[in-house]
Amino acid sequence: MTARVTVVGEALVDLLWKTGARDVHAAPGGSPANVAVGLRRLGRPTTLLTTWGDDPPGELVRAHLVETGVAVTRVPADTDRTMVALAYLGTDGSASYDFLASWDPRELPVPEDTAVLHTGSLAVVIEPGASRVLELCRARRAAGTTVAADLNVRPAVQPDRDAYREAGLRLAGAVDVLKASDEDLAFLFPGSGPADAARTLLAAGPRLVVVTLGERGALAVTAAHEVGVAAPAVTVVDTVGAGDTFQAALLDSIAESGAPPAAPDELSAVLRRCATAAAITCTRIGADPPTWEELAAL
Repeated sequence: MTARVTVVGEALVDLLWKTGARDVHAAPGGSPANVAVGLRRLGRPTTLLTTWGDDPPGELVRAHLVETGVAVTRVPADTDRTMVALAYLGTDGSASYDFLASWDPRELPVPEDTAVLHTGSLAVVIEPGASRVLELCRARRAAGTTVAADLNVRPAVQPDRDAYREAGLRLAGAVDVLKASDEDLAFLFPGSGPADAARTLLAAGPRLVVVTLGERGALAVTAAHEVGVAAPAVTVVDTVGAGDTFQAALLDSIAESGAPPAAPDELSAVLRRCATAAAITCTRIGADPPTWEELAAL
């Protein structure tokens, strides 16, 4: 594995609060950071471009990223504050979020050997950083780099549905591969099913749209094909980081093959691998993606 994936976006601290619990558990995370960790555990050369502040949450983020071995470029930012997410965990393990958000990188120096660029989540919504990330995606795609993104919709940071939908469509027009969950699409396109919403995004410009469907599996939509797979049956501890693990496995597959999957058999194989990786994460507390060995064993 030699092709590098560069991930651009937030690193933050999740404060995990289970229903009925008196104590809150602090866990370093953030969707892009989780994706980078997931890629690292799969053995993929990975660089994370992110920011954090010189504060207690920032120290937790820094120590976590050092421990994972992810190559990190801490880019200069206009403010010195680490993002914090309060994740309310339901009895079924599902999570809802509130954010203390800040995303304002001054520059985004992508390594020259980057084969795949990934971004998404808060990094493509919170200004002024979101506009800078969008410009980067357009430039790198025009230069021939495969660009991917995960919408990972968080209405807590942008409750205006129309504004969020427009941001999502702009992002779709700047990437080759776009991932979203069925919940993301239900917020952005109320009244549309996942497949129809995915085709709306596909019309904006990507080559592939992937939709995660929770316990119902995942769906891939291209101009020529629509392929679905089932999710492995597991005992869910919580769903934190499951979508990020799925995305890491997707990016790893794209980097390995040199291009997004296109044929039906390729799409099915990649989706099954991604769904299995996500299922493993659901059996653990917080964003804890599997290693290459753990994934290969299943």
